[in-house]
Amino acid sequence: MSNITLAEIQDFKGKYPKQLWYLFLVEMWERFCFYGMRGVLTIFMADKILGLALSDQEANLKYGAIQAFVYAFTFLGGIFADKILGFKKSLFFGALVMISGNIIIAVSPQDFFYLGITLSIIGTGFFKPNISSMVGDLYKEGDPRRDAGFGLFYSGINIGALLGGAVCVYLGTSEKFGWSYAFLSAAIVMVIGLVTFLFTKKSLGPIGDSPLLNLSISKRRVREIAVYIASIISIPLIFIMIKNTDYTDYFMYTIGPLAILYFIYEVFKESDIKSRKKLLAALIFILFSIIFWAFFEQSGGSLALFAKENLHPNLLFFEINPNIINNTSNSFFVIIFSPLLGLLWLAMAKRKIEPNTIIKFGIGFLFLAAAFYVFYYTRFFADANGKTSLTVFTSAYLIITFGELCLSPIGLSIMTKLSPKRLSGMMMGMWFLASAYGQYAAGLLGAGMSSPDDTATASTKLLAYTDGYKQLGIYALIAGIVLIGISTLVKKLMQEVK
Repeated sequence: MSNITLAEIQDFKGKYPKQLWYLFLVEMWERFCFYGMRGVLTIFMADKILGLALSDQEANLKYGAIQAFVYAFTFLGGIFADKILGFKKSLFFGALVMISGNIIIAVSPQDFFYLGITLSIIGTGFFKPNISSMVGDLYKEGDPRRDAGFGLFYSGINIGALLGGAVCVYLGTSEKFGWSYAFLSAAIVMVIGLVTFLFTKKSLGPIGDSPLLNLSISKRRVREIAVYIASIISIPLIFIMIKNTDYTDYFMYTIGPLAILYFIYEVFKESDIKSRKKLLAALIFILFSIIFWAFFEQSGGSLALFAKENLHPNLLFFEINPNIINNTSNSFFVIIFSPLLGLLWLAMAKRKIEPNTIIKFGIGFLFLAAAFYVFYYTRFFADANGKTSLTVFTSAYLIITFGELCLSPIGLSIMTKLSPKRLSGMMMGMWFLASAYGQYAAGLLGAGMSSPDDTATASTKLLAYTDGYKQLGIYALIAGIVLIGISTLVKKLMQEVK
């Protein structure tokens, strides 16, 4: 099994290669960990009794900073995997560091939160971009089954997100358990994911091996150890920047321009004109994705606080914690509707009326705009105490899900299609770096919508947040119209890529 070749892997029969199922399971448990943590970050930091007792504004800013660093480090992790470690070793190292971080927080959330979250950031940076790249390597160039593979992989992401979102929020907000159990559960499932990978990695053959196999073992080992040491050295720096979000600003002002300069360097280094044009098309997708995630990721920041303060715990005929709904409804709807939307695209393709990728991105923004208008509209269902309808709130997530399905799974696939093989890890990292800027902007937007007075009434907070959601809806509408307007130009840059 360990001697399986890339050609044998890619020459699979049926719709999915068996290796995709293994990667599906590994990613599912890692996403449980990630989305479980994401779901409790803001409400833990804003908890005045057992959390960090931050103001809503501070909690939004720190949420944005933490998430931004998570995704920024995926860019660096992608480069290290491309140039030195390879995807397999990068994933293994990242998983170990993530597990350590979650365990440290679980020991004493109030005392060790910042240290533990620093380790989680570094670990995710090494883990996240590389497993997506390995999924892309399971397919030959031009294999029409690639999109279906990423669709299934995306389902794994959302099953993990659904489970993690429900379990971690329940444990963290429960009087019977508490925050330590929430963070410990994230560590436990990450161990399961790592063990799954170790037992199945032989089936990946050469996929994810070190790019330095031509070097002697000693030279290769020196470079690998240098990467690990650099990661450890970065811990104090990240720790300081998370505790003081002013430093986060400086970091984000620096890493983005440097990434663009490195991208430009690689574009000019690319000798093939068609490949250059594809990279420029990829950059357009990346830049617009920043706007999308800045709005979408209100779910972990301002919408989490909105759910905590301004929603009745009644969904249709059920009573439920509004933050469980806030943290799981999107994943629940993705699992249900992702296959159906995939069938719709296939039916439209048979009739030769399927919209191209850039049009799908534009449609995603139109759904996003509609969803935020519904979030705004919840103000008209509020009672005198500033509490509004959880059912209307959930319907907005149904709409936003269709927007996500028009962008995110296609985005992962299009990055692998538009990227030369030598730059696949870097381009996946660029995609996630765009998410970092989206997360960073999400924190700033959420803080801007928060009432500056932490003692403000729920009614005042309701009006402040919903006014902000209305503005986001308008901006999303404009972005969608622009994308559809430039679709012909981008389609030309994409060459033969659909």
